[in-house]
Amino acid sequence: MNFDRSRALQLRLEQLVPGGGHTYAKGADQYPELSPGVISHGQGCHVWDADGNEFIEYGMGLRAITLGHAYAPVVEAVQNALALGTNFTRPAAMEVECAEKFLEVIGGADMVKFTKDGSTADTAALKLARAHTGRDMVAICADHPFFSYDDWFICTTTMDGGIPDFERSQTVRFEYDDAASLERLFQEHSGKIAAVFMEPARIEEPTPGYLQTVKALCQKNGAVLVFDEMITGFRWDLGGAQQLYGVTPDLSTFGKALANGFSVSALCGKRELMRLGARGNERENVFLLSTTHGAEVPSLAAAIATLGVYQSEPVIETLYRQGTRLAAGVQQAIARHGLADFVSMLGRPVNLLYSTRGPDKKPSQEFRTLFLQETIRRGILIPSLVVSYSHTDTDIDRTIEAIDGALEIYARALSDGVDRYLIGRPSRPVFGRR
Repeated sequence: MNFDRSRALQLRLEQLVPGGGHTYAKGADQYPELSPGVISHGQGCHVWDADGNEFIEYGMGLRAITLGHAYAPVVEAVQNALALGTNFTRPAAMEVECAEKFLEVIGGADMVKFTKDGSTADTAALKLARAHTGRDMVAICADHPFFSYDDWFICTTTMDGGIPDFERSQTVRFEYDDAASLERLFQEHSGKIAAVFMEPARIEEPTPGYLQTVKALCQKNGAVLVFDEMITGFRWDLGGAQQLYGVTPDLSTFGKALANGFSVSALCGKRELMRLGARGNERENVFLLSTTHGAEVPSLAAAIATLGVYQSEPVIETLYRQGTRLAAGVQQAIARHGLADFVSMLGRPVNLLYSTRGPDKKPSQEFRTLFLQETIRRGILIPSLVVSYSHTDTDIDRTIEAIDGALEIYARALSDGVDRYLIGRPSRPVFGRR
């Protein structure tokens, strides 16, 4: 494949935009040197780069695309909304419709407020929790990779430049599926923890009763339980993972798949907490998600249309079916090449990930990069293996075939050395955790 124009645009981006993009996870250092630097357009589960190379994609906009790129009903809804105007001096009528539709789907919430990204939604949830409890500290799940770009979370990573030292003392961590580790934090910081942040699930499934125990611990210790459902929302279940596991948090946040890639995220939860951000209540001191573009009309139209598709079509059932089909085919390819000790499939069928290990059977960025390189050569773009509603059986079969070919090179590299096959430097993680 030729990547000349794509690479030139990528280099220009790096001169104009810090990090070469507006999300570190999309940066050049996350991919092999032989890879599409800039995407031109997408349709369904296929994307084309600036040089015209076509790929079946499984990153799906960092999991924001559940229906498919340029999905017609969503595009049509946005086109119709554009003719109405995008922003007004008073709330738009569509804000009522979108809030009603959202709360119809997420049955455990009483109120919702929309914003543009998950970070601001999570930080707003923390602000409500602090106002409600009169406490400052926050407990976050150490096994979950990201909650917010704001200081209270980023202070726990290796990209913590520019953050005051006092922030670090306010954030403490517990382990997933280990209720005792959370209980210890409540004992060590008695009466100080305002909120507990976690994803309901990620790669691992919760032990039966674990999430219920977490909720009980929060209630016992007067802390607010917040579920980050940016990834699990509208993939695990239409009502979110909280619906699937039968645990309703005090607050929860949704985004990514809420509007099939358009910029809408949501903070929702119990009325007594959400009302702290309202006007006219007895306290009236929480400035909650007051943003110019938070309820911009075309994005709300995209959310309404997307939620409507989820309700009327077998979207989530299809994600499970196609993810299961993909996982089975890849597992067979792994076994065929004798790589079970070196390549693994992880997670639910609706959110598949993979791990790569070197000859020492330890995680290897070099072998991850080689795997990406060889799948890209074969027309597949797989930073993850996240399926969409648009992935057909033919797409899945082509993907399995491409992965099978990439694994053949992987097996050779284990014997001959990865340097013999990898072109350029290895990719690197966005950040490490302290």
